[in-house]
Amino acid sequence: MKHLKVGGLMTGQVVSAAPAASFKDVAKLLAEHDITGVPVVDEDDRVLGVVSESDLLAHRRRTVRELMTAPAITVHAEQSVADAARLMVRRGVERLPVLDEEERLVGIVTRRDLLCVFLRPDAEIRRRIREDVLTDVMGLVGDVVDVHVLDGVVTLEGRLRRRSQARTLVGLAERVDGVVAVVDRLSAPEDDTRLAPTARTAHGVFE
Repeated sequence: MKHLKVGGLMTGQVVSAAPAASFKDVAKLLAEHDITGVPVVDEDDRVLGVVSESDLLAHRRRTVRELMTAPAITVHAEQSVADAARLMVRRGVERLPVLDEEERLVGIVTRRDLLCVFLRPDAEIRRRIREDVLTDVMGLVGDVVDVHVLDGVVTLEGRLRRRSQARTLVGLAERVDGVVAVVDRLSAPEDDTRLAPTARTAHGVFE
């Protein structure tokens, strides 16, 4: 399955602030660049926190180190855009600093950047789930599962053999770019999600 990556949407030229920057310095940065917040980085470009307009308004005449929200909620460039969008919504933030494999700041992504993911047509989402998830990944053929999509909300209906298959299908569908939510209406007669306890031999070795 192919997912749009955060690195493909992020803004690479990041406006950032040093921990020792003053209230006035950050206020000037926000005004000059018409932005609402900046990541705070050390001299190795590692993110220490984030400072926003609301932080400035609540606590004036302080340094960035005292104002910033830490630790920062971040995302990696190789993560999917859908995952980043869900993280942003779950944590209630407007922007996410983007890190590389060495945990250094390489960009920033905002809610506005991520909106394009959820503008994907329902027909395209349905096609991706049927082709990428059902056929390519799970090897399911025919109309074993019906896929309905309305405004990004996916409803899965059908009968699978095992409950673990249903769980996997729902999880994979949730990760498809453009999916807002998944409604699980799948049935499965064999519930293999409750694993029996592993037996031990007389020597304490698992069988």
